[in-house]
Amino acid sequence: MRDAVIVEAVRTPLGRGKTTGTLHDHHPADLLARTLRTLVERAGIDSGEVDDVIGGVVTQVGEQALNITRTAVLAAGFPESVPAMTVDRQCGSSQQALHIAAQGVQSGAYDIAIACGVESMSRVPMGTNVPPGGDPFGPMLAERYPGGLVGQGISAELIAARWNLSREELDAYAHESHRRAAEAWRDGEFAREVAWPGQWDETVRPVTGPTTPTNRRPRTAGVDEGAHSGPPGTSLEVLAGLKPAYYDPRMAERFPEIGWKVTAGNASPINDGAAAVLVMGADVADRLGLRPRARFHAFAVTGDDPLLMLTAIIPATRKVLARGGLTLDAVDLFEVNEAFAPVVLAWQREIGADPARVNVRGGAIAIGHPLGASGARIMTTLLHALEDRGGRFGLQTMCEAGGQANATVIERL
Repeated sequence: MRDAVIVEAVRTPLGRGKTTGTLHDHHPADLLARTLRTLVERAGIDSGEVDDVIGGVVTQVGEQALNITRTAVLAAGFPESVPAMTVDRQCGSSQQALHIAAQGVQSGAYDIAIACGVESMSRVPMGTNVPPGGDPFGPMLAERYPGGLVGQGISAELIAARWNLSREELDAYAHESHRRAAEAWRDGEFAREVAWPGQWDETVRPVTGPTTPTNRRPRTAGVDEGAHSGPPGTSLEVLAGLKPAYYDPRMAERFPEIGWKVTAGNASPINDGAAAVLVMGADVADRLGLRPRARFHAFAVTGDDPLLMLTAIIPATRKVLARGGLTLDAVDLFEVNEAFAPVVLAWQREIGADPARVNVRGGAIAIGHPLGASGARIMTTLLHALEDRGGRFGLQTMCEAGGQANATVIERL
């Protein structure tokens, strides 16, 4: 197989997933369209040469329905001949899009493909694709799991209990994520990977503004709108004062081992955002005179216990290392999606990765987690961090609802 390489990667800053968020006024199709347009403009390629665009979206309803990736391709002004599809592997949707794009290039099915993702959680709230009273599981699944599956917050609590993670450990991890992200923004480490809507179109409404009663954090154009960027701040004292976010007396009775340690402070927030990655054959990049920045080295996807739900990143990491013929020490940087602090901490205990090499610019707890966009966002951050730090191999993995995980290894060129 020929090498599949990354030539360009770009993301939006991540806005708060509320009506007061900086990206709320952008229709999700437009948000993705502007990201796609920026991607090809930065790469300097003709969008008509793209063989396929694969996008990830989780809540595919309302404004994110009807194959939004195709809508975005047309809205971006790409030729009508450029096809697109939208995939759903829950939080790993755009990481799965990356796998499809890269594997299509490796096999020869594509010469050039774009993997991308978008989620506007302020405009299309999580869970609205399941109508009230709807049952997405059915009776046969209930027969296999008589107690029923649980929400991700409860799964995170079960992980904290099983790995004996204290509230102090969870809050300390969250605090460090915010510290790293704030430091990365301060030092300009995100500047190359982020495209702000004001750069796309001079008519876009300005979004900077003061703190208001409904928006306690200042709105700052071009910066991830996480808690690290303003009050109430992210001190350990503030984090320690937050109440458990998922306490449920019925779950407390069913799972007496839960200590109720997961809060809004040590879990990822709700966000809006988009990201896109340009993938092509190394031979195609050479023909077009483009510089390959990284090549895809190994892929893995796996399933695990759907009750714990978020632990599949552990076997996925082991699987992708084995497939890539790599030892843990060979990996310079890890990106592990911070859906919840206990997920990453349990992964670290089992895998043994050096915390100093994990989420070096902060993770989703601080930066944000716009579901379908997160896989492409994390790959964009990983690529730039490898370049800036002179690393060779980077490993990305994400937990996904239903007890699944993707894992990807790239090699910087």
